[in-house]
Amino acid sequence: MCGRYSFSVAKEKVQEQLPNLETGENLRNSYNIAPTQYAYVIANDKPKKLQYFTWGLVPYWSRDGKNSGKLINARAEGIEVKPSFRVPIRQRRCVVLADSFYEWRRIGKNKVPYRIFLKDGKLLEMAGIFDIWQQGSLGHRSFSIITTPPNQEMSGLHNRMPVIFENEVDRNKWLEPNLPLEEALSLLKTPSDDILKFYRVSERLNSPKNNSADLHQELPELPSLF
Repeated sequence: MCGRYSFSVAKEKVQEQLPNLETGENLRNSYNIAPTQYAYVIANDKPKKLQYFTWGLVPYWSRDGKNSGKLINARAEGIEVKPSFRVPIRQRRCVVLADSFYEWRRIGKNKVPYRIFLKDGKLLEMAGIFDIWQQGSLGHRSFSIITTPPNQEMSGLHNRMPVIFENEVDRNKWLEPNLPLEEALSLLKTPSDDILKFYRVSERLNSPKNNSADLHQELPELPSLF
């Protein structure tokens, strides 16, 4: 799964990678984005505008509209038939922007966090779906990150990872409003091997209350038990 990630980049870097995207003047950076918090996405209803949705999909049919944080991820396998995801995968797709995501590795009795990012330094463009829970004239927008089996480097950390678009052709196709379901599903594949780097970071990451630049600091590996 993907349970935490970060978005800490200058507006200029976003515009360099996505030159046609309207970002606004000031971007809110976070080193520790957690479920139910707001984060940036590019949605297929306004593919040229950066939008701010909450993480943890709330289905349009939800009775109370509460974001429990349970639907932060959507497995690519069978996504088209799951009650919470079958409408979004057909109609409401998005790209979730990040500079890195985090995963935990169990070492002895410890669960040790790692920061994962692209080797080339580019922003991660992760596949997502969103939904709109309507209350009167107000619509609350929320999203899930789509996951897939891991590539080679991620397999040592976890058995799932986000779908990452590796080129603008796939990303732009994903954001087409009327993309046929079969074509959308064909884009949900395990990322290529050897595109990611990762290193250990502080266990302060475990608390969403901690949100500072030192969470990106590389720490030495713990001694092996064997």
